[in-house]
Amino acid sequence: MNNFANKRAANTADRAFPLSPVAAGCTVFLMALAGSAFAQEQQPATTGAATTATTADTTNNTPNSAVPPAEDATVSTTTTPVSTVRVTGIRRGIEAAISIKKNSTSIVEAISAEDIGKLPDQSVADSIARLPGVSAQRGRSSGKSSDISVRGLAPSFNGTLLNGREMASTGNARSPEFDLFPAELMGSVVIYKTPDASVIGQGLAATIDLRTVQPLDFGKRTVAVSYKKSQLGVKQRDGLPEGDGKRYTLSYIDQFANRTIGVAMGFTRYDELGGGQSKFNSWGTASMDYNGASVTVPNGFGYDTEQNNHKRDGAFASLQYRPNKNFKSTVDLFYSAGETGLKKTGFEGGVAGNGGGAYELPHVLTNATIANGVATSGTITNWKGVVRNHYEGAEDDLKTIGWNNELRFGDWTTMADLTWSKATKLGSRYETTAGTLPGQQDTLAFSGFNGANVTQVKYTPGLNYSDRNAVKLTDTMGWSGGAASPQAGYLGQPYVEDEVKAIRLTAKKAMEWGPLTATTYGFNYTARDKARSGQDGRLLVIGGDPNGFTDVPGTGVAPAGASGFNVVTWDPRGSLGTVYQLAPKVDADILNKFWDVKERISTAYLMGDLDGSVYGLPYRGNVGVQAIHTDQTGGGYQIDNGLCTGNTIETCPGKRVTDGEKYWDVLPSLNLSFDLGQDQMLRFGLAKVVSRANLDDLRAGSNVTLGNLQGVSILTSSGGNPHLKPFRAKALDLSYEKYFGNKGYVSAALFYKKLDTYIFRTSRFYDFADTITPGTSLPLTGEYAGSTIGRLTEPRNGSGGNIKGYELAVNLPFSMVSQYLDGFGILVNHSDTKSSIELPREGFANVTGNGISIPLPGLSRKVSNLRLYYEKNGFQVAAAARKRSSFLGQVSDYQDNTQLTFIKGETIVDLQASYEIQSGWLKGTSLFVQAQNMNNEPFLEFTDDESNPTNRVDYGRTYHFGASYKF
Repeated sequence: MNNFANKRAANTADRAFPLSPVAAGCTVFLMALAGSAFAQEQQPATTGAATTATTADTTNNTPNSAVPPAEDATVSTTTTPVSTVRVTGIRRGIEAAISIKKNSTSIVEAISAEDIGKLPDQSVADSIARLPGVSAQRGRSSGKSSDISVRGLAPSFNGTLLNGREMASTGNARSPEFDLFPAELMGSVVIYKTPDASVIGQGLAATIDLRTVQPLDFGKRTVAVSYKKSQLGVKQRDGLPEGDGKRYTLSYIDQFANRTIGVAMGFTRYDELGGGQSKFNSWGTASMDYNGASVTVPNGFGYDTEQNNHKRDGAFASLQYRPNKNFKSTVDLFYSAGETGLKKTGFEGGVAGNGGGAYELPHVLTNATIANGVATSGTITNWKGVVRNHYEGAEDDLKTIGWNNELRFGDWTTMADLTWSKATKLGSRYETTAGTLPGQQDTLAFSGFNGANVTQVKYTPGLNYSDRNAVKLTDTMGWSGGAASPQAGYLGQPYVEDEVKAIRLTAKKAMEWGPLTATTYGFNYTARDKARSGQDGRLLVIGGDPNGFTDVPGTGVAPAGASGFNVVTWDPRGSLGTVYQLAPKVDADILNKFWDVKERISTAYLMGDLDGSVYGLPYRGNVGVQAIHTDQTGGGYQIDNGLCTGNTIETCPGKRVTDGEKYWDVLPSLNLSFDLGQDQMLRFGLAKVVSRANLDDLRAGSNVTLGNLQGVSILTSSGGNPHLKPFRAKALDLSYEKYFGNKGYVSAALFYKKLDTYIFRTSRFYDFADTITPGTSLPLTGEYAGSTIGRLTEPRNGSGGNIKGYELAVNLPFSMVSQYLDGFGILVNHSDTKSSIELPREGFANVTGNGISIPLPGLSRKVSNLRLYYEKNGFQVAAAARKRSSFLGQVSDYQDNTQLTFIKGETIVDLQASYEIQSGWLKGTSLFVQAQNMNNEPFLEFTDDESNPTNRVDYGRTYHFGASYKF
């Protein structure tokens, strides 16, 4: 009898336990390897009997839920006594993940708890970035992996769940940042590349389900502790300081009252001070007059030395009660709270361009050397430089509670699930400036310029900016308008609050009607409320007149990035009330960042489990449909810049506005897995999928100002769009998989997504007659003189386009080739993705360069992963590399806005080695060393030419040393 027929027979024999194939497969895996408590009670461990019974696992809301492997697992494949083989460490994690993938009716990728723990990874993002078709983007400031792209699509195209439930987030996107989830607290991660009707919160690219440990899935009490010491920013450029960190983890899993009660708890804490990072920002090139001719010179520059710090406490708890086989109640709690900070010491100035302030005179080029129209060296007079000492910090927390109750009676399995999730984030952005006083100028010499090498030019200011006698805290440039509105610094304190509440009801009935083995009926209601508010203000030197100044506190000096010279440095935290006073500031840009969004989403779904054959070819799968009703309301402010006579609430009034939209989506889905024999599978997926807009795109409100568009005076405005509809696509997937038991596999997959609608920012003509007031300044000259017609930039829905690609994966132990290679293995995968979609460049103000269009954000054409490992007799050694090609990424700018920037392709190499003591009183103790970014790969941004980066960040290497003990 084939595998599918075996599973079908088991289901028919016990109708009280109709379940998804993944849950069944995972349970078979657990019971075969570790033996459940029930199996242990029924027979001695020495019999080695295989168990094929299936148990339900709808507790965590998704039918294909992943179950972590039990401890001290043993493998047995027959009903006669055989020798047991202990599978541990990396290989156990690989086999658990393969079992999940193999037994799923959808196309999925998975990673298990053991594999997460054995990789040199600090967050879930690092771990899952090694899966086929998955890539991670490093944060510009921290260097940590925080955003995940699947199949070349931006992170916002993913749906992210925790134990099958949607979560709140602290960013503009719907899903939380992955660095909120310490790797040690996860039991497993499953990435659904094809959806089924029972998965709520789906994404267009994928649905990522993070799963904590469920205590009754374990066969015995387990306690684990670990300690890790880290060195960060090792061997960077420019001799910058190294950082260090500490990390503690405790996990406890137990069962009580004859295994009717299960408890799992985990806690992790880490405290890291990052190594110094050298950053350079170029303003590109420009032209200046020299002796009556126009010559090319650098436009401007910014050098920075940055050092970040991270503190985080993470905890989870799971309490399960299962008094009998027909009822189970589970409460899951997850908590993550942290502080992040980034200290910046830098120096900036213009060459052809100036700093944009009221106190800087027009620059003059002198003493220049000219070659082919390029000023290779020269001196700028009437020049002012700015020393920057900034601190950007945030405190965040995420709390999620889920309560699931499951009851079975007869052929029915019913489930009720409640979710509450809340996230908050309070930012604090201190910006301070130091330099010469108003009316005082400096000079700047530059050399080594060839017309393009903006990152290699040598700059030499005339003054010594590390001398506190020459450099003062003051309004150096007059950036806020000069004496009428002095600004010696700036303080921004944005606040984000997001709350998600949901209820889900499900009923599943086992049946035998042709190929239909079960039907599932469900309803989910989600209410989400998210808002962004805060306070901004100018910092004024206490007791000073408009040109007030004071000494830079302390005596510290530090290098300004790779500039080659030092500048004064100090920590501005706590300076409000001692050095500065705050002048609250309100203008159109600030009010436009304050918004709130309410969503009420009702989802009804119907799904049938399939098990049958076509022309003698066995298959299993599911078919279903979701009907989703969305009621969304966006709030914000409408600001007329023409009425702003200052930058206070009284002098720049904003009008509170709200608007919204209601709409339906109907999403059919079909998943089929065909058994080709000899452990071969052919999977087919067909579905309609959606990804909702980022929440800030749904805000109402806009600002209107009299602007200049290509030399023409015209009204301009930008804002959100509360009428925005989701990305919508039809998805087709095909995957061939050849398994070698649960030890390895090879696979090849094709995917195609036909986009019906997508979201992009664009500018269009708009009549502002209903928005402006009689006091609004209208164009006085040109073709729009006196006209209320202008240009509005907002997110909108486009139509058409496609995304397509292929994925290849190999996961094999070398023992399959030769017994002499036992312990060695390889995992390698590669994906190639193309898209016909190009977005208008004009909608993204910060994406500069040539051309009129940009690619789809997040799309890396090629993504590859390689991992080689050796594991035997307690020794584990592994080397891993992940590579992605250049892409248009998302970063957070200095104003906490999400921006797009081109990021050069990169390869990250990680290494690890460990030894676990196998016997004696120290059995279960492991010693390990790990290295991240061993090749010291920098983070590079560019405009059009990736060989000419405009921004470079060097993170250095990170080393971890530690020990763990498990019993």
